[in-house]
Amino acid sequence: MAQFYYKRSVNAPYRDRIPLRIVRAESELSPSEKAYLNAVEKGDYASVKKSLQEAEIYFKININCIDPLGRTALLIAIENENLELIELLLSFNVYVGDALLHAIRKEVVGAVELLLNHKKPSGEKQVPPLLLDKQFSEFTPDITPIILAAHTNNYEIIKLLVQKGVSVPRPHEVRCNCVECVSSSDVDSLRHSCSRLNIYKALASPSLIALSSEDPFLTAFQLSWELQELSKVENEFKAEYEELSRQCKQFAKDLLDQTRSSRELEIILNYRDDNSLLEEQSGNDLARLKLAIKYRQKEFVAQPNCQQLLASRWYDEFPGWRRRHWAVKMVTCFIIGLLFPVFSVCYLIAPKSPLGLFIRKPFIKFICHTASYLTFLFLLLLASQHIDRSDLSRFYLGRNKANVGWRTSRLHSRLVESHGLRDELPILSNNLLENRRVCEGNYGFCCWRHRNSDTC
Repeated sequence: MAQFYYKRSVNAPYRDRIPLRIVRAESELSPSEKAYLNAVEKGDYASVKKSLQEAEIYFKININCIDPLGRTALLIAIENENLELIELLLSFNVYVGDALLHAIRKEVVGAVELLLNHKKPSGEKQVPPLLLDKQFSEFTPDITPIILAAHTNNYEIIKLLVQKGVSVPRPHEVRCNCVECVSSSDVDSLRHSCSRLNIYKALASPSLIALSSEDPFLTAFQLSWELQELSKVENEFKAEYEELSRQCKQFAKDLLDQTRSSRELEIILNYRDDNSLLEEQSGNDLARLKLAIKYRQKEFVAQPNCQQLLASRWYDEFPGWRRRHWAVKMVTCFIIGLLFPVFSVCYLIAPKSPLGLFIRKPFIKFICHTASYLTFLFLLLLASQHIDRSDLSRFYLGRNKANVGWRTSRLHSRLVESHGLRDELPILSNNLLENRRVCEGNYGFCCWRHRNSDTC
């Protein structure tokens, strides 16, 4: 069966095959160069040194040659974290190129330090054109060493670069119409947007904020707010900007986790940027916490240390309040609620007295406000149940009028039936009607007089 299949496949037409060929030409290495790169890969210090010395004298090999993966001997040494070979290669002035960026990406701190202290030679010979062409570089032009180090969030590498005096470009606004932004967006809008995103990724690095910012809390607050607003404009990179915003919020929370005592926590939460304001006020108003609320830092406010301090401030005059029995809590709140008028009068008369300061405590203030509001609702309920007496008097007036008319009609009927006074009927009717008008007038005057005196 195997032979049958083999014969069938051999006799298959050529159109069933896909021809393959190498379309990207690679530089051919001589046997000496292959041996040189293999020695670097294996970490053979003696062989590499011998090859470098022979290259200086006889020029048999190119010390900057690249392997099929596009790596020079220096990049191979960096990947293997062989600091001795790196130092040896730098002493023979090999081509550095993007070696510093590769070392930062691999987070080889020793290699980064060696490359930063290395003085670049004035002229570099025998450099392959592929290495000089920025189009074939693994890194875009906007990726600088400090930006890449911030992306990796390596504290030691960032510290080395900051000590060298590097800087991060300030990102422009999305709607910026300066010449640089307009020209960059016209040439390549994708690279322009990616460049802004790379800068913000670097600025949001916790290690960079901790090293370069005098007030890391304020920097994290402002940056997270800016990134959150930016995510609403840059819809294509919304997820990336929201993730960076959450990273800044988490950094502020983690930084607050490092507090070891209530004193340290109070210093952080009461810190102000303006020293004059700090001197004028009591310095106990939790300015930094208010700032966190302004920038909507939920993680910071909900942090356990922060919540513990807020609870202690809330129950300032009642230590251990949450451990008391519920009945004791109810009785205490009821007594304070009943005494809130006394507390209010004392506060109006002497606001700085012990009793006046007592009512300013948050928990006491809350109970007094609640009692005041409940009293207001109770009085409002009583007012809604009150019946207006003016309406009641008008009701009685109409009923009495009806009674007088009914009684007059009944008297008229009785006189006619019992005495037969049909001839005198008009006179009696007129007298009765006159009496009815007098009674109604007297009653109306009485109600008018009492109504004006608010007693009717």
